[in-house]
Amino acid sequence: MARAWQHPFLNVFRHFRVDEWKRSAKQGDVAVVTDKTLKGAVYRIRGSVSAANYIQLPKSSTQSLGLTGRYLYVLFRPLPSKHFVIHLDVSSKDNQVIRVSFSNLFKEFKSTATWLQFPLVLEARTPQRDLVGLAPSGARWTCLQLDLQDVLLVYLNRCYGHLKSIRLCASLLVRNLYTSDLCFEPAISGAQWAKLPVTPMPREMAFPVPKGESWHDRYIHVRFPSESLKVPSKPIEKSCSPPEAVLLGPGPQPLPCPVASSKPVRFSVSPVVQTPSPTAQSGRAALAPRPFPEVSLSQERSDASNADGPGFHSLEPWAQLEASDIHTAAAGTHVLTHESAEVPVARTGSCEGFLPDPVLRLKGVIGFGGHGTRQALWTPDGAAVVYPCHAVIVVLLVDTGEQRFFLGHTDKVSALALDGSSSLLASAQARAPSVMRLWDFQTGRCLCLFRSPMHVVCSLSFSDSGALLCGVGKDHHGRTMVVAWGTGQVGLGGEVVVLAKAHTDFDVQAFRVTFFDETRMASCGQGSVRLWRLRGGVLRSCPVDLGEHHALQFTDLAFKQARDGCPEPSAAMLFVCSRSGHILEIDCQRMVVRHARRLLPTRTPGGPHPQKQTFSSGPGIAISSLSVSPAMCAVGSEDGFLRLWPLDFSSVLLEAEHEGPVSSVCVSPDGLRVLSATSSGHLGFLDTLSRVYHMLARSHTAPVLALAMEQRRGQLATVSQDRTVRIWDLATLQQLYDFTSSEDAPCAVTFHPTRPTFFCGFSSGAVRSFSLEAAEVLVEHTCHRGAVTGLTATPDGRLLFSSCSQGSLAQYSCADPQWHVLRVAADMVCPDAPASPSALAVSRDGRLLAFVGPSRCTVTVMGSASLDELLRVDIGTLDLASSRLDSAMAVCFGPAALGHLLVSTSSNRVVVLDAVSGRIIRELPGVHPEPCPSLTLSEDARFLLIAAGRTIKVYIGHSEPVQAVAFSPDQQQVLSAGDAVFLWDVLAPTESDQSFPGAPPACKTGPGAGPLEDAASRASELPRQQVPKPCQASPPRLGVCARPPEGGDGARDTRNSGAPRTTYLASCKAFTPARVSCSPHSAKGTCPPPASGGWLRLKAVVGYSGNGRANMVWRPDTGFFAYTCGRLVVVEDLHSGAQQHWSGHSAEISTLALSHSAQVLASASGRSSTTAHCQIRVWDVSGGLCQHLIFPHSTTVLALAFSPDDRLLVTLGDHDGRTLALWGTATYDLVSSTRLPEPVHGVAFNPWDAGELTCVGQGTVTFWLLQQRGADISLQVRREPVPEAVGAGELTSLCYGAPPLLYCGTSSGQVCVWDTRAGRCFLSWEADDGGIGLLLFSGSRLVSGSSTGRLRLWAVGAVSELRCKGSGARSSSVFMEHELVLDGAVVSASFDDSVDMGVVGTTAGTLWFVSWAEGTSTRLISGHRSKVNEVVFSPGESHCATCSEDGSVRVWALASMELVIQFQVLNQSCLCLAWSPPCCGRPEQQRLAAGYGDGSLRIFSVSRTAMELKMHPHPVALTTVAFSTDGQTVLSGDKDGLVAVSHPCTGTTFRVLSDHQGAPISTICVTCKECEDLGVEGTDLWLAASGDQRVSVWASDWLRNHCELVDWLSFPMPATTETQGHLPPSLAAFCPWDGALLMYVGPGVYKEVIIYNLCQKQVVEKIPLPFFAMSLSLSPGTHLLAVGFAECMLRLVDCAMGTAQDFAGHDNAVHLCRFTPSARLLFTAARNEILVWEVPGL
Repeated sequence: MARAWQHPFLNVFRHFRVDEWKRSAKQGDVAVVTDKTLKGAVYRIRGSVSAANYIQLPKSSTQSLGLTGRYLYVLFRPLPSKHFVIHLDVSSKDNQVIRVSFSNLFKEFKSTATWLQFPLVLEARTPQRDLVGLAPSGARWTCLQLDLQDVLLVYLNRCYGHLKSIRLCASLLVRNLYTSDLCFEPAISGAQWAKLPVTPMPREMAFPVPKGESWHDRYIHVRFPSESLKVPSKPIEKSCSPPEAVLLGPGPQPLPCPVASSKPVRFSVSPVVQTPSPTAQSGRAALAPRPFPEVSLSQERSDASNADGPGFHSLEPWAQLEASDIHTAAAGTHVLTHESAEVPVARTGSCEGFLPDPVLRLKGVIGFGGHGTRQALWTPDGAAVVYPCHAVIVVLLVDTGEQRFFLGHTDKVSALALDGSSSLLASAQARAPSVMRLWDFQTGRCLCLFRSPMHVVCSLSFSDSGALLCGVGKDHHGRTMVVAWGTGQVGLGGEVVVLAKAHTDFDVQAFRVTFFDETRMASCGQGSVRLWRLRGGVLRSCPVDLGEHHALQFTDLAFKQARDGCPEPSAAMLFVCSRSGHILEIDCQRMVVRHARRLLPTRTPGGPHPQKQTFSSGPGIAISSLSVSPAMCAVGSEDGFLRLWPLDFSSVLLEAEHEGPVSSVCVSPDGLRVLSATSSGHLGFLDTLSRVYHMLARSHTAPVLALAMEQRRGQLATVSQDRTVRIWDLATLQQLYDFTSSEDAPCAVTFHPTRPTFFCGFSSGAVRSFSLEAAEVLVEHTCHRGAVTGLTATPDGRLLFSSCSQGSLAQYSCADPQWHVLRVAADMVCPDAPASPSALAVSRDGRLLAFVGPSRCTVTVMGSASLDELLRVDIGTLDLASSRLDSAMAVCFGPAALGHLLVSTSSNRVVVLDAVSGRIIRELPGVHPEPCPSLTLSEDARFLLIAAGRTIKVYIGHSEPVQAVAFSPDQQQVLSAGDAVFLWDVLAPTESDQSFPGAPPACKTGPGAGPLEDAASRASELPRQQVPKPCQASPPRLGVCARPPEGGDGARDTRNSGAPRTTYLASCKAFTPARVSCSPHSAKGTCPPPASGGWLRLKAVVGYSGNGRANMVWRPDTGFFAYTCGRLVVVEDLHSGAQQHWSGHSAEISTLALSHSAQVLASASGRSSTTAHCQIRVWDVSGGLCQHLIFPHSTTVLALAFSPDDRLLVTLGDHDGRTLALWGTATYDLVSSTRLPEPVHGVAFNPWDAGELTCVGQGTVTFWLLQQRGADISLQVRREPVPEAVGAGELTSLCYGAPPLLYCGTSSGQVCVWDTRAGRCFLSWEADDGGIGLLLFSGSRLVSGSSTGRLRLWAVGAVSELRCKGSGARSSSVFMEHELVLDGAVVSASFDDSVDMGVVGTTAGTLWFVSWAEGTSTRLISGHRSKVNEVVFSPGESHCATCSEDGSVRVWALASMELVIQFQVLNQSCLCLAWSPPCCGRPEQQRLAAGYGDGSLRIFSVSRTAMELKMHPHPVALTTVAFSTDGQTVLSGDKDGLVAVSHPCTGTTFRVLSDHQGAPISTICVTCKECEDLGVEGTDLWLAASGDQRVSVWASDWLRNHCELVDWLSFPMPATTETQGHLPPSLAAFCPWDGALLMYVGPGVYKEVIIYNLCQKQVVEKIPLPFFAMSLSLSPGTHLLAVGFAECMLRLVDCAMGTAQDFAGHDNAVHLCRFTPSARLLFTAARNEILVWEVPGL
């Protein structure tokens, strides 16, 4: 925070009167001398011992400078051939003093919790170095600019408070010290750069520069941590290279300035470039010093925003600018740089969107099935086949092969049904809860989307008229459910109506509505055939008497219509088939079996195939499906045959053999074609007249890993996890070849560019070439030791490259068909990088090869022929938001003419680099929420195609992650591969089709386009003004445009640039609930607590929902303080810390509002699976009771507000709902409601007039006047557009000021002031760099909170006087008083009337107490930022410890839940934790063992708050850790199934158990038990459970190095589980009240807790559960068992009484529950939210 007296800068020597030595001290040889260069007096500090010769400010160590400026400027010159030291004592906001030292004495970077040492080396441009650390003989005056805020934030994760003291030690000359919040440029003058957002160095601070000379020829500027220089929009003359360079190395460099080489290095060492991230970065260790001259260049670039367009990023040619000046940068990499290097600069801005929009259209699909292969059916006219391909529904015309698609499902389609007139198509998707759609079959339009009452839909059946739809599936508890919907009104604009629902205990495998009566149905399943009827809104069924066939497993059924077309039930017969080969013919009228036949295979002598007969003994043919026409019956069986029988089954009429089991058959309506589908992914039909089988579609049966295209023949090659390589024809999408490898899985594929050959890499490391003409393997090479991860060939086909998972790179010569290995280089490619089609890339001219390696953080470029390393780029930057190190994911080259290399990173950005120098040309941040494993650039460089998650950028269709994307050879189509292969048409016109091909595209002025003088501000009535504030000015924001035409001056005109692109920032978004792993459970099947009180009582909540908005309220006068955490409203006493918890919401709460009387609190939540509308609860503050419950909107409520008289409540729907509603607070009845024309971000009542309220949103301020006539209230609306001068962003926040003023914040960081009486905006200023999400006004002060985390206090008392000036008003009277930087975007705030203190909430889940008077922010409420992985307790139960994926281990006081200690490890996730047992030593020797994602295990001392030991017992991530009972041994398990046994004192691992190898270890449990009764020896009994449902029990005595297996348990695993694709964990624990018992939960046939007796060696009890368990904990003191579920529910089971109770409270899966040792408390965790429950009666 900047003090007013320190702004704009402070002369430290003058302020503390150094010349008087009263407030400062000097020691040793310190004198005032005259410097000839500066022509003034300076201080000389010299002496052989630096510690004995210094200047110190202040004089005493007990005093403090109290300097709060962010930047410290040190103007000094090192004495030649001498060492120097600069010490700074910096205080953080939590009053921790850290010493930061810079010296050329230091050889490497060192850091502790309280000391940072940075090497600052000045090197002369001479071929040899005498002493590396000494200052050169020609040392120049240096401006050392230190960003103290970033130094503390990056290296110690602390917030900068103030500068406490400074000590300048020998040997150096120092002119002065300055502090400021402004970032000055020392080499520029104010007049020359007045129009750019850079601040020139004040005259007092500036070094003198003689006329005609360059500043950089005489002086050095070091900025640390380094920031990218923001260059002007046109080139200027470059200066000569300085004779020396400054290097801060070889330690890490936060915010490093990239350094580059403009030409290849003479020595075989490649230049290294570090790319900055959008936030702070932590560099990697520098390379060793090189024996050649070195110069560091500042990188010159500006951030680039995403290009418009739904699926691509448009890449136009970029302007090239020469280096304006050569800065010496604070970087630790050593490179050789050419003096005339050109720096390519990316210009920011949003280019014109694609026309048409969308730019991609799905053309074809290669694939069939997904969820299953039983869903395939004919259209009623027999011309087309309808089938699913994962999430897409395909209609295939069988004669032409043309496809059309139904798009909209987001997961695999599990069921299809088509009515008899081809009008309605019904579909359901697999992921629970199942979403169903009704389509207009002719147009492909979705008529209705609704959620099924069933959890999973298995099959659907339409009545012939389409008025009735029946579905069968499973409910939340796994019971079979049948639902009947009325669909007759859907085509007329009506909705689907549930007619009836029924549960049945009988298995249902097939269900059909009869053709003769729409109220009758039939079903079959295990041991049952039932006939159903819908009457009076009730579904009833009765069984068919099966007699001796009652035990058969029936699989399918079909009705036979009488030949005479009689519609009576007596004319219809039902055919049912079974897995044993039986076919039953059932009379539907009498419900009896008429005929029973069994199909059996028999072999005739010499016959090649089995013959079929009926009524024989022996094993039958397993029939999976049948279909009946008036003349025949088609039967599909698991032996791969489709057979056609007459209806008397006397003999086989026709048969067709398939490559796999037949899963579905369907006879066409005309009876001439029989459709069949196989479980191996084949779909085709048999023509009964020609007796020819036609293949319609083939498919991989597992996800596709990679693809490659051959240009000349138009062929496509794909490799899949089903171990096949398939070749397809791109024109017809038909399969040409199929290569299968049963033992060796293919991983990568590429075509030879000129010959009919393709290459394939396998998991064994083999690379094989296949001939497409002979369909055979030509040559095989096995030079790799690991699985092949990359494969690519040069465009001329002369060279082939492959990489493997062990890091080796191989080069092959492909000049002749007998290709051979040229070179194999080890440790080149990143060994642990995931396999990706873009792992290797060859430039378009074939001269360069790029890949990720040798680590994940680097990208290497080599010469393709020589394999000489030409460039190495460091991508490893630290993202503070996630505390993870960025890494490269994929690479690809642009066109050869541009020379660009594109790199996608794990932080979801794409970096465009110069392939020769490594400089950043452009950066696309946040291109997708997930990392991009595959990317490619079109040949004309217009389109960038990326794949991540289930989409190609934003195009849905895939139900699994997209693995590979590619352009077709003609660049007119796009291919994407994942669950299937999709072919898309590119609808954008080619360059030749566009008008004005030579002109640059029109560019839009993006939000916050910068303070460049633009035409928009000149044309507007309101000029934009900059407010003086103590921060660095915004960088120039330039448009991404083509180069200017020849002879042009490159000037831009933005007057006709069009409307800006809408940008929603985090601070102004509608509330988005956090992703819930499963929908909330229904009431059925659960055990709620009794009304008199349950077994648990919620005691405390740890955490705050930073996902909400305005979801915290505080009233200083009454002390009322409330905030939200998930579904709970937490009311907390700030003095005692006591909490009340108001529950009742069924989904996460989005916002709160407190009435002006502070008597009523309103809370709003989003929709849940059980409610169609969102929910608003109105609470009585005094009693904490819910008085009213209203359901205002079908979408989430974005904002709530009470009128000044508390008579009205206004609610605002989100961007989808756009509904504004008024409610009377007397009865909370709806008074008025209106639909808004555009998205609105905020609403507020006028505090001075209860009849006026205002909304702000997209480009408009809407004033509403409330007019009341009796009991009716009407709304009058007045809309005022936002002036252009306010900026391109949307209005995101508002608050009323002194009458009649209204303050509004924008998404571009502007604050504008409106006169509500005149309806005009008369003033605006730039208040922040990010979107303003919060504004508060009181008195003459305004508080603004932004998405950048800045909280600023503005003095706006003079604004009222400016209102009369109108458009002539200037913002110079508005100034910023204070500023605080918090840990996330500001989403809520409450202040007292004087705005001196308040409470502020951020998206990081933290609530801060802010005091402007003291300039402090104190953390009130805080939790983990990421998922909590473990909770452990101290033996005395005084403390608990938690660990999280954010890398932190936190120790809390159990009584108050206050944070006591935090251990933080950057760039790693802490996955497991254990507290040492009480017998391992004295209480003060308690230790924590924490396991991390890199396989390391750290031992922390709780008493000494330090790390004692770090060991690395595992090569992969740890999953669980536990101490032995004596605390002298640590057992740890990893995700590969290994269990390591280590000594925590020495760090040695003395035993590794691999019995569970192949499946992750989920649990290790240790108990103290004498093992004689189990027949073994040992002092400890412990178990390990793994993800493959296996549990091993061991007896051990580690002092004698004894370990013996006691028991081995394996539990069955079902084929499918209801866990939405996530396998439930396998958990086991010893029973604390009976040492002979073991309890287990996991995925099994049934949802249950299994109790196993170790002595009896058998399961003794099973406790049923409603869902699969996600967590398990056993109470040490009672017979209580706690189980957490993914359905946001916790169950407590009393094992002694056999009773259970369920508890709600979490808004996500309860993945962790732990009893305290005393069993008095129970901790549960869902995501990063922790609830503490009290167990009464203990």
